[in-house]
Amino acid sequence: MKKFITAAFGGVIGGALIASQLAAPLLAQERNNATSVYEQLDLFGDVFERIRNQYVDDVDTAQLIEAAINGMLTSLDPHSAFMPPDDFDDMRTQTRGSFGGLGIEVTQEDGFIKVVTPMDDTPADKAGVEPGDLITHVDGESVMGLTLSQAVDMMRGPVGSEIIITVVREGEPEPFDLSIIRDTIRLQAVRVRTEDDNVIVRVTTFNEQTFPNLRDNLREAIDDLGGAENLGGVVLDLRNNPGGLLTQAIRVTDAFLDQGEIVSTRGREEGNGERFNAQPGDMIDGKPLVVLINGGSASASEIVAGALQDHRRAIVVGTRSFGKGSVQTVMPLRGDGAIRLTTSLYYTPSGRSIQALGVSPDIVVEQPRRAAIEEDDEATPPRTRFENDLRGRLENQSMSEDERRQMEEESRRAEEVAALRRDDYQLAYALDILRGLTALNGRR
Repeated sequence: MKKFITAAFGGVIGGALIASQLAAPLLAQERNNATSVYEQLDLFGDVFERIRNQYVDDVDTAQLIEAAINGMLTSLDPHSAFMPPDDFDDMRTQTRGSFGGLGIEVTQEDGFIKVVTPMDDTPADKAGVEPGDLITHVDGESVMGLTLSQAVDMMRGPVGSEIIITVVREGEPEPFDLSIIRDTIRLQAVRVRTEDDNVIVRVTTFNEQTFPNLRDNLREAIDDLGGAENLGGVVLDLRNNPGGLLTQAIRVTDAFLDQGEIVSTRGREEGNGERFNAQPGDMIDGKPLVVLINGGSASASEIVAGALQDHRRAIVVGTRSFGKGSVQTVMPLRGDGAIRLTTSLYYTPSGRSIQALGVSPDIVVEQPRRAAIEEDDEATPPRTRFENDLRGRLENQSMSEDERRQMEEESRRAEEVAALRRDDYQLAYALDILRGLTALNGRR
């Protein structure tokens, strides 16, 4: 026993000696790092004083500090930024669903402002702005070299006023101008409509209204069909949805899952992430689900699409999403401003990060560009003729009145599908998939 105690005690002393030997260089390195940081801060103070005292014009020191803070943040990634009090207020207003402006979600790329997506039925959408457009000039002034916040400020203005943006678009040989009239943007987070026995749920943004609107409108649509047993399936349209609140993305995903992980976040420190799981209860009782995405689907939209895809709960259709897989935390500061800082990445249930990669659809379906009216008329194929169109045809005497009505209804549906395919090819494709899945499940 004495030997055991001695050996153990010796081990502890030995461990302490080793630990102290290892700790000494680590502490020295930490002191050196701290000294280096203080030296850099002294350098910053020196430059600040020289600018303030020797620059050719008087400078606003508050603006100088603000620019320095913004420079630190924007050097990290395109989504970290300083938010002065006005910008912070605008952000809080947007998450509530009503604000003034053009109605575009933008980021920065190669010094230009890149359109993530125009929001539905906003001035930018009506003017023809498209996802991926690069804005090079605002009212004739170049945005090159400006921060994202400064460029956005240039695009702000009174409701009813005109703004001219110069756009570079892939596939167009030359930059071109678009005129937009500023307006108050009132986002309707969710729109729901039915096509036969299928429900189309269009989600335009993830703000505080999104899940409540989806829940209430989807329930109403299902009730109008006579209950879930009469529901064929649902198309969840997330195209051109720039994202928004993480909490709302989780709740929307949970609406179609009974169990399992929805999303996880991982930050700088190991074990500092979060994991979010679905609660029991699928609003459509396992009926077929198709999710539509495109290059304007970003952030929260990608969380929803990625989770439903990983759980094989939905077929994802369209084109690759934007690829914003980072999480920003808004941290209020003294003076009513805030910083938006990238603090973690999010991961889909299978463990994949979609940062800069996006969500790849299960079925790639491109949306054809809208042709000019005269081109459209020339490209319209001649109507197919059937036996029923021939003069002097034999009538089907065995056809009952019910069968005749069914044939007329099928013809009406075919015409509606053809019209939808001309207007929105991706949505028509998604509905075709739903009808096929419904037929496989035994419902016609």
